[in-house]
Amino acid sequence: MAFSGGWNIKKNKLELKYALSWLFLEVGILIITLIPNLLNVISKALGIYNEINMLFFLGFVFIILVIFSLTMSLSRNSERVRKMVQEIALNSYANDKKESGEITKEV
Repeated sequence: MAFSGGWNIKKNKLELKYALSWLFLEVGILIITLIPNLLNVISKALGIYNEINMLFFLGFVFIILVIFSLTMSLSRNSERVRKMVQEIALNSYANDKKESGEITKEV
């Protein structure tokens, strides 16, 4: 999957900030796979009864973080689109006034 993420970044299909979150997930899975007792130790330290419950909890937290990140990005993009639409409308209005021969001051 890391190779696929790198290829998508190179082709500008995936931004680096999103690829890094998936890369960290892959590294975390690799660490848990190489050190199987680690998940047990962490779950016992947090007071979680079973390792599989800890795994589901970590997955849930990861998904919530991804959704929050995407929501922030969507909000930023919505604001940018709104500003661009307003600028285009003002420029179009100014161009229409110039074409009709009316003198307007700069917007």
